[in-house]
Amino acid sequence: MPKVFSSPAEFAAAAGTHVGVSEWVSIEQDRIDTFADATGDHQWIHVDSERAGTGPFGATIAHGYLTLSLIPVLTQGVYRIEGVTMGVNYGLDKVRFMNPVTAGSKVRASVDVVSAEEVPGGGRQVVNKVTIEIEGSEKPAAVAETVVRVYG
Repeated sequence: MPKVFSSPAEFAAAAGTHVGVSEWVSIEQDRIDTFADATGDHQWIHVDSERAGTGPFGATIAHGYLTLSLIPVLTQGVYRIEGVTMGVNYGLDKVRFMNPVTAGSKVRASVDVVSAEEVPGGGRQVVNKVTIEIEGSEKPAAVAETVVRVYG
């Protein structure tokens, strides 16, 4: 169940806290192949199961940007902000890909609100630290600070 904030201001007031973790999401080969088709990145480590099986990770791996692109779907299961008239992704800070996600793995997001500040137009700019965890691994797949602007 996502944590529900009653307003952008209440969400901003959560700065410095851990919000929660998402459900696990499977990263199957068909998702990796679809991402490869969408981006044109067909490197063998992502799409050639036979060759990747003898490579450094023993299987195909998800693109780092695929892992990063899952942040919106993963975080929607962590929190929801009521009273938002518009929300926009404003950018990313300090992105690191720390551990490959092999095909068939499951990932989830752990979210901490780092900071929040008012921005022109009545909005709040919030920085979240999102850690993409891999089921069964102590080392995360990625850590990124997302910058979002929410208006209400």
